[in-house]
Amino acid sequence: MKYKKWTLAQKLEILSVSEEIGIVEACRKYSVSTGTFYSWRKKFEHKGEAGLKVTYDTKSKELKEAEQENRVLRKLLSDREIELEVQRELLKKKFGTSDPRKI
Repeated sequence: MKYKKWTLAQKLEILSVSEEIGIVEACRKYSVSTGTFYSWRKKFEHKGEAGLKVTYDTKSKELKEAEQENRVLRKLLSDREIELEVQRELLKKKFGTSDPRKI
């Protein structure tokens, strides 16, 4: 079944209709699971409308792409650091010096 995104107005409408016709009937009418309904009701009781506000991922596409590029660059940098450390260790073994930059 496809995931549905509910707006704040829709959630409030479902909550108010449930008081009139009952929870089970309202859930059937709007095709909402009872678990989702009870979750909305609990959030509404504790935080009011602020608890029901849509909190979907609002990051822009450009930001997501920049974060992905940043992860790739950090991985490349860490791989390069590992390579350099291995080369330093090999030079230490080959020349027997503690600081390969003195060679």
